Amino acid sequence: MESPAVRTAVVVASVRGGRLAPDVAGWFTALAGLRDDLELDVIDLADHELPGSLDAQDPVALALAPRLAGAEAFVLIVPEYNRGVPGPLKTFIDSFQTEWQAKPVGYVGYGLSLSGGVRAVEQLRQIYGEFHAVSMKDAVFFPRVLDHFDARGAFPAEPEGAQAAAKLMLDQLIWWARALRDAKSLRPYGK
Repeated sequence: MESPAVRTAVVVASVRGGRLAPDVAGWFTALAGLRDDLELDVIDLADHELPGSLDAQDPVALALAPRLAGAEAFVLIVPEYNRGVPGPLKTFIDSFQTEWQAKPVGYVGYGLSLSGGVRAVEQLRQIYGEFHAVSMKDAVFFPRVLDHFDARGAFPAEPEGAQAAAKLMLDQLIWWARALRDAKSLRPYGK
C-alpha cells in the first residue's frame, strides 16, 4: 500500500526588497511539485506579518500555527545574511514550539559569497536541534548565487547539479517524514 504524500511546508525566509528568494523558491517548488510523494504548502515570510512577540498566544503566531502543525516536514529556502540566519526567520522559528517537534527539516541555501548559505544552514541545524527536529544532512546550496542566473535571467543556469542535490535531500526528507509518521502513530512524541 502506497503511503500518502508527505505534507511539506516550504518556508521562504527572505523578506528584503530586491530579494532573490522568489527565483530560488520558484525553482525548488516547481521541481518538488513534480513528485507525487510530496504535498507542498508554501509559506513566504514576505507575505505574512511576523509575530510581535515570542508569546505562543500572539495572534499572528496563532494564525500560522495550524499550517505548521499540519506539516509533516519542512524545507527552508534560506539566504545567508551577514554570515548567518536572517533575523525575520529566527523570529518566525522562535514563535513556535511543538509545531517543529519530531519532524524533518531540509534546506536550500544561497548567498552572494562562496559559502552560499552554508553558515546560515549550520546555524539552523543547531536551532532546530533544540526543537527536537531532524535536520537533513544533505542540502542544496547556491554559492555566489548571482552566477547561477543565465543571460536571460533564468535560474538556475545549469540545473543538473542542483536537481541532483534536491533529489537527494528530498529522498531523505521523505524517508524521515514517513518513519516519524509511523512512529508517532504508535506513540505520540514526548509521551
